[in-house]
Amino acid sequence: MSFESWIIFALFWAVFVTTPGPNAVNCISNGMTLGFRRSLVGVLAILTQASLFLALSAAGVTTLIAASPTGFFVAKIIGAGFLIFLGVRGWMNATKPAPVVKAKAGSIYMNALAIAVINPKSVAGYLAAFSQFVQPDVPIGTQMWVIVPTALTLTALSYLTYTGLGAGLGRAALGAVFNTWVRRGMGACFIIYGVLLGATTTPVRL
Repeated sequence: MSFESWIIFALFWAVFVTTPGPNAVNCISNGMTLGFRRSLVGVLAILTQASLFLALSAAGVTTLIAASPTGFFVAKIIGAGFLIFLGVRGWMNATKPAPVVKAKAGSIYMNALAIAVINPKSVAGYLAAFSQFVQPDVPIGTQMWVIVPTALTLTALSYLTYTGLGAGLGRAALGAVFNTWVRRGMGACFIIYGVLLGATTTPVRL
């Protein structure tokens, strides 16, 4: 990958990971309720998903998934239901005080990982990245030495920022009413993402 191609890829990935989506909403929510340090495990889960998708993309698996309408449809419905469930639960619990019992790191990790894996934005983004930026005449291993560090670094910076934003809001002296509407807004975002996920069509190679 030439330096010019790397710049274009880095700009693409920066826009990709900073555009608000389910992962960003979850990071902000975790930061507000758990604080910055305890929310870092959620960012780790997103990086796990990113590493997995990068590996699968390198092996051509995402292209195979995109070519299977039935498999994508099943994953789409499951993902839509999960996001809508999270949104409805968040909306209903918005007026309740934050739980006193500390959440286990494992549950934070698995919840963030599930949201990251079913995120349709991830599937489309990885397909776009590998269809546009991977050169077929160059060994994939050589290109991954450039793509993977760049993608993971930008992903980490983005979601650490979202987590810090949520933690900052959580530490501020927000009134009970504002807290309720912020939490309801987060719940509504999950519902919207779930509906959009259910309405998406099978991604095509760009």
